Amino acid sequence: MTPPLAIGGLARCSSCDWPGRLVATVFLQGCPWDCLYCHNPDLIDPRRPGAIGWEDVLAFLATRQGLLDGVVFSGGEATRQDLTEAIGQVRALGLGVGLHTMGAYPGRLGQLLPLVDWVGFDVKGPPGVVERIVGRRGVQPKVEQSLALLLASGVDYQVRTTWGPGVLSRAEAEAALAWARAQGAANPVLQPVRLEGTREEFRAAHQATASASRTPSGT
Repeated sequence: MTPPLAIGGLARCSSCDWPGRLVATVFLQGCPWDCLYCHNPDLIDPRRPGAIGWEDVLAFLATRQGLLDGVVFSGGEATRQDLTEAIGQVRALGLGVGLHTMGAYPGRLGQLLPLVDWVGFDVKGPPGVVERIVGRRGVQPKVEQSLALLLASGVDYQVRTTWGPGVLSRAEAEAALAWARAQGAANPVLQPVRLEGTREEFRAAHQATASASRTPSGT
């Protein structure tokens, strides 16, 4: 049986979506947040139809057995959709399963954690700043609950925070990592914002902020 997934895209080979693994990345349509620096804004709208069928993804994966290490479900926000059956089908092919999440749906994340091998967890900023980044109110408790579930699960993970001009200052980014460590996260990392795929207005703001920071004082 084919799960009714709305899939916005497929990266057939990636070495950066799961550290140390060569994977295919499935981008799920739909996200409840609207991050300033989103590099997949076309994936935000949950009403947008999928661009590729799950059966086509499975057919491709069947040709990559022994060549790929696994599959990463990303987004959008991957936990917005029911991935249970899809994960089982991936495992039946002998592939590992990774998951990218921002922690928007702690209940669904809790259901998926026993089924996956690795999670990439995005901490968008320190408490008090997250809402500015994601464009939504009341998200911090969900992030806290989701991170607690991940850390208690025993599943391998990477906690990361994106920073750069127009996103977070270095001090804010370091505060986000300090907060993650205080929750029990091991070795959280900073990753620089990438401009590819972001909205034009964000790229303009990013470049203006970056230029201003390079301008000598007094000029």
